[in-house]
Amino acid sequence: MPTFTSEGYEIAFSIYGEGPTVLLVHGFASNGKVNWVDTGWVEELVDAGYRVVTIDNRGHGKSEKIYDTAAYPSSEMAKDSINLIDYLGVKQVAIMGYSMGARISAYVSMTAPDKIACAVFGGLGERMTVGMSNSTTIVDALLAPTLDEVKDRTGRTFRIFAEHTKSDLKALAACMGSSRQKISQEDVAKIDVPVLVAVGSDDEVGGRPEPLAALMDKGESLVIEGRDHMRATGDKQFKEGVLNFFSRVYPVG
Repeated sequence: MPTFTSEGYEIAFSIYGEGPTVLLVHGFASNGKVNWVDTGWVEELVDAGYRVVTIDNRGHGKSEKIYDTAAYPSSEMAKDSINLIDYLGVKQVAIMGYSMGARISAYVSMTAPDKIACAVFGGLGERMTVGMSNSTTIVDALLAPTLDEVKDRTGRTFRIFAEHTKSDLKALAACMGSSRQKISQEDVAKIDVPVLVAVGSDDEVGGRPEPLAALMDKGESLVIEGRDHMRATGDKQFKEGVLNFFSRVYPVG
């Protein structure tokens, strides 16, 4: 994978296809390949005529591993996506993030609105403005000597996924242990680009999409029926909803 230097860190990315650029930002403990290639997103978007860029967030995938929690607030991680847009020499992109990637995408949309044509916040609805309450449990699970020693259900879920993606557990613990900033409703309301908020109907992690979408003048919501946080990522309803959204606000040609 190619890399570039952002804020002093080596950040990995991949590029697929030709056309208007869509930047995909993965969730916690994932990476560009797992979140977007393996779920069929990259193929779907390339077939629709888009140039797709996936980024491995700092501490994840092939990007540099950092063990300092100060490197991981979402507002700091957003700088890597902004810097990648500049590095690629693209004036504007559509940005789509899932879960943690949605929070990062929101910060990108707020701090660099001139670079964003539209955005998709997947897997994170009303809880974007609430923050995370069980991060300590997840950190403990990631740092436990073995999975067998993790008894908390949420902690086990994250530890199993992190092991599945072959992630650096200490880097992820630093990421999860950072300041999980709440984005205020007032700040969300300032996002002035078209935004689709898409969350599974059974997603207790992300919360309902409608309240978050309603905060933005150009916000829309999509409920991915019958899916929870983990199973919504590559769902057909999600893909169809995003492609329909792009066809209206970020068309090819």
